[in-house]
Amino acid sequence: MEKKLLTKKAACAAIVEMGHKLTEKHLVAGSWGNISTLTRKGIAITPSGLGYEKLTPADIVIVDAEGQALVGKHIPSSETKVHLAIYKAFPEAGAVIHTHSIYASALAAMHEDVPAVIEDIVQICGGKVNCAEYAMTGTQELADAAVKALAGLKACLLANHGAVCWGKDLAEALLVAEILEKAAQIVVLCKSCGGKLHELDAADSEAMHTFYEEHYSKRQRGEE
Repeated sequence: MEKKLLTKKAACAAIVEMGHKLTEKHLVAGSWGNISTLTRKGIAITPSGLGYEKLTPADIVIVDAEGQALVGKHIPSSETKVHLAIYKAFPEAGAVIHTHSIYASALAAMHEDVPAVIEDIVQICGGKVNCAEYAMTGTQELADAAVKALAGLKACLLANHGAVCWGKDLAEALLVAEILEKAAQIVVLCKSCGGKLHELDAADSEAMHTFYEEHYSKRQRGEE
């Protein structure tokens, strides 16, 4: 599916709305985490240090592919490098969401992956979600570690930090973040009660992800 790029005005409004959704779903808190989406004239991204509850479209920053601010009165997110690296590595990406959700962050604190234990994580994310090697926030090292951990998938954990997810648009990126958090919660619950995790067969996982990408996701968008 070809990406449908938003206008600057529409992208800024969509990011503010997404910030409210992330807060309501407890995927972020305060001003932590960040959101971006491609526009026709650059990358719209949340500003550094502003809480989602007071964020307005005028607060959103537009940067170029090198991270230089084109439009906006604020400093762009400290994780701009991570967002830019994902757009560069995955041309099909149209939006990126970085979350600090509880269960994904718990596994990230243990430097553990999210195994492919439920069907929807392989359908949506593409398989087992890897935990990136630790790197300081805001650095190119973190951006490089995230891209390496993504390894063709739509999500990864950031060690001692949180998670980062991408999608063709903001709606899909949010879906990835929600499914990742659900899977992480299941894993933590299984570990806490001493249960054994049974990962899905690799061939089955690939088949389910392919079906989602080629058919089910299109049905969700009303294209099939």
